Amino acid sequence: MDVTAYGVVHFFRGGTKEQYEKTLAAVHPGEGRLPEGQIFHAAGASAGGWTVLAVHDSKESWVKFRDSILLSRIQQGIEGGFVSPPEETVVDVYKIMP
Repeated sequence: MDVTAYGVVHFFRGGTKEQYEKTLAAVHPGEGRLPEGQIFHAAGASAGGWTVLAVHDSKESWVKFRDSILLSRIQQGIEGGFVSPPEETVVDVYKIMP
């Protein structure tokens, strides 16, 4: 079976857990719930900031989430959230393991 999943790694330079929590609350559909098409989400502190890893079931679902929700809400400003767009790395997912 071919995997069509699409991974995104976002690094928010200088980002904090508090900013992440505020941003997550503004862009996700609810506590413990993922946006449509997202099948994995992880986040944590990393050298120099905060990193978020997300896997979507397709590149199309990622683009839809990014364009209709994520970028517009960050650009509008999220009180207490991340203040600038992240550095982004994308991955054409080859394999997903439990």
